Amino acid sequence: MTNTMLHRTDFQSLVNGEETDLYFLENKNLKATLTNYGARVVSLLVPDKHGNLIDVNAGFDSIEKYVQAKEQCYGAIVGRYAGRIAHGRFTIDGKEHQLDVNNGPNALHGGNKGFQTRVWDAKQVSSSKVEFCYVSQDGEEGYPGSFSVKVIYNLTEKNELTIDFEYSSNKKTIANIINHNFWNLNGEGSGTIINHSLKICTDKFNDINEYCIPTHIAFVKNTPFDFTDFKTIGERINENDIQLKNGTGYDHTYAFDKGVSAMPELVAIAIGDESGIAMEIYTTEPAVHFYTGNFMQGLHTFKGGAKDDVRTAFCLETQHFPNAPNEPTALSTIKEPGKVYTSTTIHKFFVAT
Repeated sequence: MTNTMLHRTDFQSLVNGEETDLYFLENKNLKATLTNYGARVVSLLVPDKHGNLIDVNAGFDSIEKYVQAKEQCYGAIVGRYAGRIAHGRFTIDGKEHQLDVNNGPNALHGGNKGFQTRVWDAKQVSSSKVEFCYVSQDGEEGYPGSFSVKVIYNLTEKNELTIDFEYSSNKKTIANIINHNFWNLNGEGSGTIINHSLKICTDKFNDINEYCIPTHIAFVKNTPFDFTDFKTIGERINENDIQLKNGTGYDHTYAFDKGVSAMPELVAIAIGDESGIAMEIYTTEPAVHFYTGNFMQGLHTFKGGAKDDVRTAFCLETQHFPNAPNEPTALSTIKEPGKVYTSTTIHKFFVAT
């Protein structure tokens, strides 16, 4: 899979009257394509243990497929609030706000028309950097405040994909903005990810109820959720465990003692068992949500022609906590008017030895 298999004309379209396009990034080792529909990564090519470029990012080969897909989050920026909010309700300064309920009894990933469905303004800054901007209007999907967000993707000479976020609002609001890349480090369409090795650098995660709403922070010791040392994703995924049943696999948020950090810190490492490609994730965010593609149903066709069957990709979404606006003990996701908030996540690639 190389960038030449993607045609820019397949991404030049109109969505709700706004122009979409495809953007190409590269440095000496990595190549990426992105689109301003959802400010998303379409492909990311990384050298494997044989020096061959492998596309490790799951996605589609046209704007039409992204727009029509049941799964809207492939590679996208998700907001205004990623993750679930119980009953789609939250309160700020005594006023209750009601969001669209689009996931059972919950609001999920910003509503029916979250940031992943919007056409962003785009600026190609350099051959290795692109900038996307979007203004979410006051009341959009039920969220208060006119909310401005900028996302900058950059391929560095350290074999990193960096994602820098910057956002602000003119009213007090809530926000949890993430990148929702779906990864297969053996290559998109190469099969399941259950034999990938994974390490998550914390001993705490959120228990969830049957609606995937976090209930409390639990310790991973003596549970299938212990990735404090490397183990394969599939090693314990089918165990008779209530948390695995509630999530239909791993669909849980891991919490880090560092909280919100000034500089990105290492939070997870994944390794493709066939390719040897390793991915380290660094972030300033206080948590990472681990999702094993449990609800992938083979309804869509990836760029290389394979179906998006169950567990053929995984996500490690750096973020704040789901339902935090309704959890007094959670780190606050309320954003004060006029204040500029920033966040950085880095994906670093190399061949494991």
